Amino acid sequence: MPLLTPDYPYNPPGFLKNGLLMTLYTALWISREWEQHIAEPEPPYQEHIFTGAQGVPIFGVVAVPPNPRGTIIGTYGITGSVENQWFLKILRRKAFAMGYAVVLFDWRAHGKTALLSPTLTSDGLYEGEDFVLIAAQAKAMGCPSKFWFTGYSLGGQLALWGVKAAQHLSPEAKAMGITTKEIGGGAVICPSLNSNPSLVYLENSLLGKYLEKAIAKDLHKLAMDIYNAHPGALDLGAIERANSIRGFDHELVISRLGFSSVEAYYEATSPLHILPDLQKPTLILYAEDDPMFYPGIVPDLKAICRGNRAVDLISTRYGGHAGYISSKECQRQMGDNDPWWAWNRVLAWFNQQVGATTESRQTAGVRG
Repeated sequence: MPLLTPDYPYNPPGFLKNGLLMTLYTALWISREWEQHIAEPEPPYQEHIFTGAQGVPIFGVVAVPPNPRGTIIGTYGITGSVENQWFLKILRRKAFAMGYAVVLFDWRAHGKTALLSPTLTSDGLYEGEDFVLIAAQAKAMGCPSKFWFTGYSLGGQLALWGVKAAQHLSPEAKAMGITTKEIGGGAVICPSLNSNPSLVYLENSLLGKYLEKAIAKDLHKLAMDIYNAHPGALDLGAIERANSIRGFDHELVISRLGFSSVEAYYEATSPLHILPDLQKPTLILYAEDDPMFYPGIVPDLKAICRGNRAVDLISTRYGGHAGYISSKECQRQMGDNDPWWAWNRVLAWFNQQVGATTESRQTAGVRG
C-alpha cells in the first residue's frame, strides 16, 4: 500500500464529492454493510481493564498475532464504544492481519469505561496520559514496541495529546517500565484540532445544527448511563440542562477541571497549539470538506505542519468527516483491495515508520 503521492490523490465515487454527503453516507449506509467490503477476518481478542491517569479504570480489548511487529493503540470519536464503533473494528482487522498487536479502548465516560468509573472526559488533558499508561500495561501483557497511537475525530485529538505525553513521560509511566523510545508516534484521521471555531461553525451552519443535535442527544445518553451506573456522581438537573455539546461541557465538565468557561477549556485542549511541539513522527489525514470543522483552519494547519518536520500532513479536497470511501479507480491507483482509503494510508505509514526503525537498528548494529 504506497503512501499518497501527487500522482495518485484521494478520489471518492463521484456522488460523494461533497463532505456532508460523504459523512451521511458513511454514517447511515456504509456503516450497515461495512463487513461486505473487507477481506480480513475478525481476530481473536481478550478484554482487559487498564489503569489510566489518576487511577481511572479503562476498559479495552487486546489482540496479539504471532510474532507481532509493533502495537497500535486506538480509540474513537465523541460518542460510541468499542463494541459499536465499526470503523475502529476495520483497523483491528487490517492491522492484526498485517502483524500488529492491537489495543482498542473505551475512553473516559464512554462504553464500559463509563460503567467502571464516573470520571468525565477532559478532551486530551488526561486522555493523552491514558494512551501512554495503556501502552506501558500492554507491554507487560506481551505487546511489543514500538507503540503507535491512533484515533479519528475527537479520538484523533486524544491521540495527538498521547503523542505529546509520550515525549516526556510521567513518573507513573516510568514506574510501569516503559520508555519514551518505545513509543513511536501517532497517526490520526480528521482530528478535532481547534474546538472553539469549529463548534461555532457547526452551531451556525444550516445542516451542522442537525449534526450537533444528534451528537448532543448521544452525550445526554452517555451522561444518563453514568448517572444510573454511579448514583450521586452526577447532578440530574445538570444533565437535563446539558442539551447541546457546549452545554454538556458547561454543565458537567469544566468545573471539575478548573476552567471558568467552555471557551477557555476548548482553547486549552485544542491540539492545533501543540502540533509545533510534537517531536515524534505523526501523520494527520485531513479532509478539507469535513462538515464538522471550521474550514478556515486548513491554512493554519498546513503552515504549522510545514514548520515541523516530525508531522506529515495529507490534506485532501474530499473525504468528509472520517469517511474517505475511495472509488474503484482510486483503489486501483493506490493498490488497495478495499475502499478504506484512510486506514490503508495510516497502516502504510506505520509500515514505513517500522521499516525505517528496523533499518536504523540494523545500520547501528553494522557500525557497532
